Amino acid sequence: MLKIAYHPIYKHPLPEGHRFPMLKYELLPEQLLHEGTCTNANFFEPKIPKTEHILRVHSEDYLRNLTQLNLDKRAARKIGFPLSSALVEREVIITNGTIKASEFALQHGIAMNIAGGTHHAYTNRGEAFCLLNDQAIGARFLQHQKLTEKILIVDLDVHQGNGTAEIFKNDDTVFTFSMHGKANYPFKKEISDLDIALETNTKDEEYLSILYDTLPKLIKEQQPDFIYYLCGVDIISTDKLGKLAMSLEGCKTRDQFVLETCKSNNIPVMCSMGGGYSPEIKIIVEAHANTFRLAQNIFF
Repeated sequence: MLKIAYHPIYKHPLPEGHRFPMLKYELLPEQLLHEGTCTNANFFEPKIPKTEHILRVHSEDYLRNLTQLNLDKRAARKIGFPLSSALVEREVIITNGTIKASEFALQHGIAMNIAGGTHHAYTNRGEAFCLLNDQAIGARFLQHQKLTEKILIVDLDVHQGNGTAEIFKNDDTVFTFSMHGKANYPFKKEISDLDIALETNTKDEEYLSILYDTLPKLIKEQQPDFIYYLCGVDIISTDKLGKLAMSLEGCKTRDQFVLETCKSNNIPVMCSMGGGYSPEIKIIVEAHANTFRLAQNIFF
């Protein structure tokens, strides 16, 4: 059965001007239930994780200052959201959603988190709506539990996974692959194990051709026993923050290829949703819903 992490706190309300990015977390599970792609049995509610799981990735000073709402003003501004105890609790619960989904993926081949994909969070700081790096925390959890050895992170959000690259630099046990917009945030990029920077207005054919050529080679070379997939839908042409020109169907084809590749290679995959900022919320929800529909069709 497809297991999906979701908690009501995912839709935590923010002050006026910050609410729109959160709306999809309320609408997406409703859509999946309404159309019959999922039932209530597919969803599980993550709780607060043990602090030790987070500290395998993030520094003790940063976590303490974050949870005590004691970040300096500059560090707080870089996060982009007004800090509150509820916002920090939301992020901590999201990380546990990814931890638990990673365990479910080992059992069922795939599992998903309605939220997550917070790849701009560094070891010692947050950036761009990302407080804690959920997939990095999940990866370290699996390794600490000796459930995996070699992990491949496939980050196809339109923005480079700079925090993820920093966390795993000089670490041969986690290979970081980021395919992103060249002329997009972060403007000072970190160095992933493999970065592919796409030109502005890259369309379906070119994007998919690069992905088709790259991912199978990476799997053959790296021989991962687990994959984290960050499936942001901010690659589509309507996205306010994207700068690429992918169609909704092209984004769906991307997800289909990644998931079918994981399935055919018998590699468990855990998916975090990442970004999506089209002006029309229905486009964001539809693009994300496609990923869940494909997961059901391909794996179950």
